[in-house]
Amino acid sequence: MTQAISPLATRHPAAQARPTIANFSVLGMTCAACAGSIERVLNKLPSVHARVNFASEQVQVDYDHSQVSPDTLIESIGKAGFSVPQASVTLAITGMSCASCAVSIETSLNQLPGVTATVNFASAKAHVAYTEGLMEVRKLIERIRQAGYDATEQREVDDAEMAAREVREKKAWRQQLGMFAVAAALTLPLLLQMFFMLGDTQHGEMSMDLLPRWLQWLLATPVQLWIGAGFYRAAFKSLRAGRANMDVLVVLGTSAAYLYSAVLTAFSWTGHVYFEASAAIITLILLGRLLEARAKRKTSSAIRALLRLRPKRAKLERDGQLIEVDAGSLRMGDIFVVAAGESIPVDGEVLGGHSRVDEAMLSGESMPVSKAPGSRIYAATVNQLGMLRAKATGVGADTLLAQIIRMVDEAQGSKAPIQHLVDKIASVFVPVVIAIALLTFAITWWVSGAFATALVHAVAVLVIACPCALGLATPTAIMVGTGLGARHGILIRNAEVLERARSLRSLVLDKTGTLTRGRPELTDVLIADDTSIPQVLQWAATLEGGSDHPLARAITRRAQDESVTLLAVDTLETVPGKGIRGLVGDSEVILGSPAWLAECSVVVDTELDGKLDALLAQAKTVVGLAVNGRAKAWLAITDPLRETAHAAVARLKASGLAVLMLTGDNRHTAAAIAEQVGITQFHAEVLPQHKADQVRQLQTTLGGHVGMVGDGINDAPALAAADVSFAMGAGSDIAVSAADVVLIHGDLNGVATAIELSAATLRKVRQNLFFAFFYNVLGIPLAAFGLLSPVIAGAAMALSSISVVSNSLLLNRWRQR
Repeated sequence: MTQAISPLATRHPAAQARPTIANFSVLGMTCAACAGSIERVLNKLPSVHARVNFASEQVQVDYDHSQVSPDTLIESIGKAGFSVPQASVTLAITGMSCASCAVSIETSLNQLPGVTATVNFASAKAHVAYTEGLMEVRKLIERIRQAGYDATEQREVDDAEMAAREVREKKAWRQQLGMFAVAAALTLPLLLQMFFMLGDTQHGEMSMDLLPRWLQWLLATPVQLWIGAGFYRAAFKSLRAGRANMDVLVVLGTSAAYLYSAVLTAFSWTGHVYFEASAAIITLILLGRLLEARAKRKTSSAIRALLRLRPKRAKLERDGQLIEVDAGSLRMGDIFVVAAGESIPVDGEVLGGHSRVDEAMLSGESMPVSKAPGSRIYAATVNQLGMLRAKATGVGADTLLAQIIRMVDEAQGSKAPIQHLVDKIASVFVPVVIAIALLTFAITWWVSGAFATALVHAVAVLVIACPCALGLATPTAIMVGTGLGARHGILIRNAEVLERARSLRSLVLDKTGTLTRGRPELTDVLIADDTSIPQVLQWAATLEGGSDHPLARAITRRAQDESVTLLAVDTLETVPGKGIRGLVGDSEVILGSPAWLAECSVVVDTELDGKLDALLAQAKTVVGLAVNGRAKAWLAITDPLRETAHAAVARLKASGLAVLMLTGDNRHTAAAIAEQVGITQFHAEVLPQHKADQVRQLQTTLGGHVGMVGDGINDAPALAAADVSFAMGAGSDIAVSAADVVLIHGDLNGVATAIELSAATLRKVRQNLFFAFFYNVLGIPLAAFGLLSPVIAGAAMALSSISVVSNSLLLNRWRQR
């Protein structure tokens, strides 16, 4: 559509400005009226012309960026009751040298419309959420490059991606090692001369004759201008972006020492030259970065170890033949076979065979797990005994292993709340250090009258200051902690969870699937004198054969285990909430609650009737079986406790947590389970929609942070409401996605382990931050008062970062109680 431009508009250049056009999705529209509502809200904004397509759920907006910001558009849509979906991307960043670099990139990205970014210096990654249509990945990368760094989009973490990373890292390592070797060879003669000079403080000028000044200049110049060129480039880019980083400190300090010495040499003026200081500082910083890179690489070893577990080959069943194929080529529904001793290629369901599978790499549990038809098996676990035939149910990015890798990778790139304070300090750290160095130079020169002495003190201040130690203190500990959790079968969704978990004061436990196995079992079959257990199971399983009710499955599983043959059934009738009945041969068989049997006038003999109360007292669910109006058996069904439930509750209580149980089951069953596991406080008969309300009420009444453990769909709202939520790995997808921590092996002990691990990780963070702050608070004044030479300051700066990373790696020695 063309639009005429008035003569008046030609006299106003602003009126001719090309409008900004944005296209983005909107969620929540249910009819054309919704589309009209969004259009009206947007069109009220100055310079905005909006068109909403209800069918495609797309909005096209023409607007003047100088009058309306994209954030205002999104905010207006939100006020109208709709939402704009966010996309996310992970960018691998190169060129960062310190925490100030990470803060610079993060600040730059967050200035873009509709963008929320966090940058992790330790993992060299940026996790960015943005609004599609308002922003593109290409523009995000351009923004990072404008700030003086480089970035590439990181795809799904897989073998190819990790192999590419390792190739890049090895190449960069070799280049750094080569540069360091050259720098060390050129610097060594200068350092040897310095050591000789230490013994002659009164005749330092004579000591310089050990190496002529021209030779010192010849040795130092390649180190300063060639090997140190990377520092100059990084410093220039940082200053061009309006910020200062550690490279600026290094360049200022070494350049001052080098240029001062070069001027004395060029004009043959008297005075001590400091070529050894400038060269040694650059060499030591290169060494520090080499060691730091190697140590940081160990912090991400958890993901590398998980990726190495992926099997490369699989035996695919096709047309009755076994064909060996690439494991990555398997698709959903494919039938594959795993022999004893082989790794399982993808997630699947066992169709045939019996075996035991080592799942330690997923759950941290050393005991193998029995597998039979109907059992779930997982990629990268090891089949130990017999052959298994299975159907693929999860391939590629949908396997449990891939989900674990993805969650660990995301958690390692996230930030703990304490890191935001560190980032604020890092953002002003370098300018403050430069100011201190200038002040040191001015005061020292004024007091001593010696320009060279003032310069040396200022250079020492610039070189010893280390924002890297601050930047690495938190993320390296988080990376090790989350990786350690993965090895113990505990998936921690983000770093913030680690900080909150150690603050928990009370823990709410769901019953079914958390304290219990979540799989009802037929435990007791009490029969009348004129029948047998196999006959009772045959009648009951025949009626329940087509039902998917949990109690029905418990009966049919028991019948299958005892190889009971089912009979033909006619006129089957299900009475909701009561039971089921039908004709089996010539007999009318009824299976249902004792109360329903009484309604049906079933005759129960005295001996069988006396056994009912004992079963009910054990909080078991009892159903009765009657044939032709006479009771033949009571069948008791219960959801058995997890083997570790009692010990886990005792461990949680011993750690100082108040443990409560929340269940929708009846009060008698809840009381029995609570007594068995040692819980004194519980709430029974809580409807699913009220579970979240109970958690919020507990947050108010108990005070402090409240955790929630659950596994079912009905637990998801309560999990979301809790301060920290834990989901059993075998639970529903909704519960798992709502939880902060996922316990892969479904052991309640994992909750205590996760809390202990979070406390250990936070201890490391505090130790690292203390060391980093103490180092800078102590080192900068010492350098300012001339108590540290620039060379010693450079060595201390290089070692500070290594010490922080090494301390984080010590967390790998942590063991659960």
